[in-house]
Parts: sequence; structure tokens; C-alpha cells
Amino acid sequence: MNDLENIISDQVWEQVGNQVCNQVGNQVEEQVWAQVDSQVWEQDSDQVWEQVRDQVWDQVSDQAEETIK
Repeated sequence: MNDLENIISDQVWEQVGNQVCNQVGNQVEEQVWAQVDSQVWEQDSDQVWEQVRDQVWDQVSDQAEETIK
């Protein structure tokens, strides 16, 4: 290959490499964020459910005690 062919070949490979890296990077980023989001949602929803359950239980218990008195 001559110098011009080498320069063109290097530029093409650099562009292809950058495109592949960007696409793979974007896909990995989307997958990671989707996984993190679902884990956070599950954790948050579990915590919210526990709080609501505890509050409802406390209210029902208090009302039951008042009814018994």
C-alpha cells in the first residue's frame, strides 16, 4: 500500500471503530440503566409496601383496641 492508501485505510478503520464503540457503549449503557432502574424500583416498591403495611396494621390495631375497650 502506498501512503495515501494507508491514510485512507487508517481513517476508515478509525471511523468504523468509533462507530462500533459508540453503538456498543450506548447499548451497554441502556442495559445497565434498565437493570439499575428495575432494581431500584423493586427495592423502593418493597420499602413503600412495608411502610404502608405497617401503617395500616398500626391503624387497624389501634381501632381494634379502641373497639375492645
